[in-house]
Amino acid sequence: MTLMQWFIFILIIQVIHGLGTWKLYIKAGRQAWEAFIPIYNAVVLMKITNRPWWWTILLFLPIVNLIMFPVIWVETARSFGKNKTLDTLLAVLTLGFYNFYLNYIEDVVYINDRSVHPKSGSGEWTSSILFAIVAATIVHTYFIQPFTIPSSSLEKSLLVGDFLFVSKFHYGARIPMTSVAAPMVHDTIPVLGAKSYLFDDDFTKRKTSWKNKLQLPYLRFPSFEKIERNDIVVFNQPADTLLDMNDFRPNRNYYKPIDKKTNLVKRCVGVAGDSLEVRDGYVYINGKKNELPDRAHLQFSYHVQPKTNQFNPKFVKDRYDITDGFGIINSQNTYYFSAISDEARDKFKNHPNVGSISRNVKEKGVRDSNIFPHDPAYNWNVDFFGPLYIPEEGKTIDINLDVLPLYKRVITEYEGNTLKVKGNQILINGEVTNTYTFKQNYYWMMGDNRHNSIDARAWGFVPFDHVVGKPVFIWMSWDGLKNPRWERFFTTVSGNGKATSFFIPFLVLLFGWIGFNKWRARKKNS
Repeated sequence: MTLMQWFIFILIIQVIHGLGTWKLYIKAGRQAWEAFIPIYNAVVLMKITNRPWWWTILLFLPIVNLIMFPVIWVETARSFGKNKTLDTLLAVLTLGFYNFYLNYIEDVVYINDRSVHPKSGSGEWTSSILFAIVAATIVHTYFIQPFTIPSSSLEKSLLVGDFLFVSKFHYGARIPMTSVAAPMVHDTIPVLGAKSYLFDDDFTKRKTSWKNKLQLPYLRFPSFEKIERNDIVVFNQPADTLLDMNDFRPNRNYYKPIDKKTNLVKRCVGVAGDSLEVRDGYVYINGKKNELPDRAHLQFSYHVQPKTNQFNPKFVKDRYDITDGFGIINSQNTYYFSAISDEARDKFKNHPNVGSISRNVKEKGVRDSNIFPHDPAYNWNVDFFGPLYIPEEGKTIDINLDVLPLYKRVITEYEGNTLKVKGNQILINGEVTNTYTFKQNYYWMMGDNRHNSIDARAWGFVPFDHVVGKPVFIWMSWDGLKNPRWERFFTTVSGNGKATSFFIPFLVLLFGWIGFNKWRARKKNS
């Protein structure tokens, strides 16, 4: 839905609210017209229900309002003496239309200065749980979101089993685009396995149907900083098809909302306006080799030829801190190790049973069909790629049939234009053109584990509207299910030098706070 469509929809909701409550407003000592004025009617309703005015803000926060609406329906009924369990159920199950019954049929009396404190233990528990859910939803949606590292693409910087706090306010919190969804879950509700948001299960309609399911247009709060080169960023995977996150076909289905696409974490090696190239596996930005932070460690795959048959690859892998797996690739017992850092390689090559070790590098000019832009004219692979320009908002480039494969997805899918090619002519939105001006910034996201990372080399640019946030803190880390990595508990994601754990200071503050509260409670009761 567009902003205008949403504006009309909200006006209709306000009219429905006014028609269903105007007599109740009068009985509460207000004017009938106050029930029809958008926003103002909510402020007045908070006074009628004896609730704080700032609850009005919660009614207009996407996702949070899904929790608040039933609360307000119940509170309105209780303000007119309807406190029974049946009244509560009717208010919720009728989606607030129970107020029409109270407004036109039931002869209710307004209860002035109604006590809002729960009258039973169960009521107090329910109130506390609702408050906790609302508070957690606000924090999760607009400030900090927990995130788990699922793969080794940023190994050494972020490990599989790291539990992160991802800041949404650094780059500006994105307003949820899927307005009807379960709070604090992503694509699927845990245990139930059901979709967490309103969607159409008809496969033939998936390409466009989700856009018609009360989708909000893309909006963002102001940011505190811009995405900088080499930042680690969490984003929604642009090529997520919902069927298989490894399916990066250029002609794919587009039926999944942006904010419900799979969350990924990669390093932003190129920002909007950069010219990027990969040479021999290394990234070059504007002609200069990209210098990574000291906590980052590039890893490549290697072929290892042992001297004897006594070579034990598992022992070597564990001893030299090699990230990913190994396997025999030919009859001469040459081993393939999928991810070895430069530091591990320098130690590994001195092993007495290692005959030779060579990096597995793709030949320049040999095309990999799985690599962006998935076009025969571009003979690119994971180790030799580009150069290409990363689009910047407001910048205009020349468009011709040679560069069109690089920017076709940007023009059509990410920026919503129609594009046709007739002979040598390119038509955008029905008009012949040889230039294009970009509407938003784009970024190039890659893993440090260069030969074991599905990243921008597979799907291309990441639009800014797909950006979720910035990982700032590792609050817990587990190697498998049993082994905690204590040294990584409460460490920062970015920074120079070896990460320092703040776990012990946190425990000291936590127990100190608990002790202080107990001392204060005893003093108050004495």
